[in-house]
Amino acid sequence: MGGIVALFGRSGKLAFVERWATFDCYGTLVDWNAGIRAELARIFGESDADAKLGQYHELEPVVEHDDPGLAYRDVMARVLERLGASGEERDALGESLPTWPVFPEVPPSLEEARRRGWRLCILSNTDREFIDTSMAAIGVPFDRAIVASEIGSYKPAHAHWRTFEAEVGRMPDVHVAASLVHDVAPAKELGIPSVWINRLAEDSDGYAPNRELPNLTSLPEALDELAPA
Repeated sequence: MGGIVALFGRSGKLAFVERWATFDCYGTLVDWNAGIRAELARIFGESDADAKLGQYHELEPVVEHDDPGLAYRDVMARVLERLGASGEERDALGESLPTWPVFPEVPPSLEEARRRGWRLCILSNTDREFIDTSMAAIGVPFDRAIVASEIGSYKPAHAHWRTFEAEVGRMPDVHVAASLVHDVAPAKELGIPSVWINRLAEDSDGYAPNRELPNLTSLPEALDELAPA
């Protein structure tokens, strides 16, 4: 039956439920560290780029928490300002985001997941214009995409998953992401199995994802293990 799970409903009749995998995009499917660092190196110099990248990752969640209704383009702009960028560079990350590279194993792995019947949805802390551009770059069809700027909320708040639940009628079967704080932790709070894409060989720090992978190469198998057809 591919990616469709057979269940018996209350009437006792056989019903079929599609399997859904939700994904974070930046850091999971698209290399945001490479994209952000390249702009920081251009603005502040190569010697300061790594330190500025670390500061960026500390500041971005603070800005999102303080103003959850802020468009992601403006989140990035505010963080750049706090890092000391000039006004002329305010929108540098917003302008560069469409060029951020897709991790090379992502398209074939997502194609294989779709071949196995999985339906795919992105849950992203960004804007519609950015996610549409990145989905086109990935080149694999997604069935849905839920973005922060349209729901007025940033992960790790639960609104992305609640919006998915309202649209689809239930929670996803599996959530896939690179961020422990923004994705793995809230997925666990909601009872959703998670696959942690640990590209940087970090410590899980007690977050206990259901699966840990270094990239998406073996993701289709992991999805099938967590939600068998």
